[in-house]
Amino acid sequence: MKKYDYIFFDFDGTLSDSAPGIVNSVVCALERMGTPVGDRAALKKYVGPPLFDSFRDFAGYSQTETERAVKYFREYYGEHGINENEMYPGIDTLLRALGAAGRTCVVATSKPEHFARQICARYGIDTLFAHICGSTRDETRPRKAEVVAYALECCGNPDPARVVMVGDRLHDVAGAKANGLDCIGVLYGYGSRDELVSAGADAIAEDIPALTRLLL
Repeated sequence: MKKYDYIFFDFDGTLSDSAPGIVNSVVCALERMGTPVGDRAALKKYVGPPLFDSFRDFAGYSQTETERAVKYFREYYGEHGINENEMYPGIDTLLRALGAAGRTCVVATSKPEHFARQICARYGIDTLFAHICGSTRDETRPRKAEVVAYALECCGNPDPARVVMVGDRLHDVAGAKANGLDCIGVLYGYGSRDELVSAGADAIAEDIPALTRLLL
């Protein structure tokens, strides 16, 4: 695979095993909305897509109900869920190796940017990124394509051929393609090979060593 100067990383399911905090936050929101929770394992589908889309599509909420559910989610997440995650083993080593090789690493996530910054700082990897880009509090940048466009702008709008997106869900692939970027799908997160291939991922990495080989 060709070498890229800019590596854009999704957050949940790519840098961080974030499912525990996200699922717990979804459970809190559903309970407060009076919606049966059901199988907790099935709630992992909420990890990755924009929250508004998830509550609308998976819970069948109206616009007003979705706004309330997202509010409840973020209340729990801001107090508890933000701490209920772990960085994938080897991610920090990969980021340092990319930096040493002269590559620019950037976070491009649908997670609210202030949460992504807090988590990166807690794990001491915030300094390994040139930019940490996420969605906004007022939902003016909720889509992955919009976040990727913002990340490109932060990098000075480099040639898209020099940039690759790394992510675990179809939304990462779609966001990359909308901006003319290649995308590497990773299988250690929350998406499947079929999902990523169907979305048009340019390469698949089964684990972090395989991702390292593709990027370096």
